[in-house]
Amino acid sequence: MLLKQKKLNLNEISDENKLLLLYEINNYILLSEQPSIYLNSIVNTKIFKEYPFHMLYKLKDTEQSPKYHPEGNVWNHTMLVLDCAAKNKNKSKDERVFMWAALLHDIGKAETTRNRRGKITAYNHEKVGTDLAIKFLQEFSTDTPFIKKVASLVRWHMQILHVVRDMPFADIKAMKKDTDVAEVALLGYCDRMGRTNVDIEKERNNIKTFMEKCGSEDSCIIDG
Repeated sequence: MLLKQKKLNLNEISDENKLLLLYEINNYILLSEQPSIYLNSIVNTKIFKEYPFHMLYKLKDTEQSPKYHPEGNVWNHTMLVLDCAAKNKNKSKDERVFMWAALLHDIGKAETTRNRRGKITAYNHEKVGTDLAIKFLQEFSTDTPFIKKVASLVRWHMQILHVVRDMPFADIKAMKKDTDVAEVALLGYCDRMGRTNVDIEKERNNIKTFMEKCGSEDSCIIDG
């Protein structure tokens, strides 16, 4: 439901403005076909550099490996993922949860990214991001089940890579206990598509493999 709001002054810092902006972001990520346009228009405003928005603002200065992320910093990647999610949200069982998970899925990278002799890593960013996502969402929502669902998708969004490659970090049992595998797969698909020069067919096959290894027959996310 859209809230009727007064015009926001994004360079004025106040608790009321912060809350109104959070609701405005909620409206755009749910209703816009390309929510990145709005997010990019506000990312450099004064208020976006304040808590809790600064958790996202810092992604602009968070580098990624050019080998795996030729699109650039984490903010660029997140915007591509968000737009892909907007195109696929109708396949989700809960569009609001799904879209917020898309926006916040890499929020932990600003805290975990390291550049060691030219090798850029963000180990455990999904676990750190889980706590940050909860803190972010608690600023405008008291809906505990909603917050938990978003946080769970953030927590498990890397499982596609771990499961497909049979890595030791794979934990299908714990993931299935905590969240919906099909939702993880849909978010993971958008995550992988949120890069430039992506091999679409390869990523679709990875999703199929992931779903098969998880014992899921829900394949609607890779149709079309």
